[in-house]
Amino acid sequence: MDQRRRKALQTGAGLGTLGALVAVGLISPGDAHAQDWKAAFETRSLPDTIKALGGATAAESKDIIITAPDIAENGAVVPVAVVSAIPKTESISILIEKNPTLLAASFMIPAGTEPSVGTRVKMGQTSNVFALVKADGKFFVASKEIKVTLGGCGG
Repeated sequence: MDQRRRKALQTGAGLGTLGALVAVGLISPGDAHAQDWKAAFETRSLPDTIKALGGATAAESKDIIITAPDIAENGAVVPVAVVSAIPKTESISILIEKNPTLLAASFMIPAGTEPSVGTRVKMGQTSNVFALVKADGKFFVASKEIKVTLGGCGG
């Protein structure tokens, strides 16, 4: 990482200051955009997360498929995969409703790429898992409840 950018971010530069840093060439527009993602990872509700990612609302969609276990015996490593059949998918985000930080992961989907992602998330308790898809500038969402058991009891 460029030392000038690191120093600017360490001093607590706000978004206005980041714009000025871009204007004078100390950081690139992509570096400034990275600061916006930090706000999304600090949200605590689905509407706040959608807003932080640049949207207003999200429509329910059956074109988003979440593949995850119904019961997770170990909440520390829950496999979650999301596939979007929505044309022009731009990003896929995974949100865990009852985690301290709602946004668990976000993936940019380059044009021409199959909109399919998979990862492992940590879940502290039984919760709804949301897949938030941005496609053609609009947001869509699907959800699935995953039960987290203690001690691997399965019930």
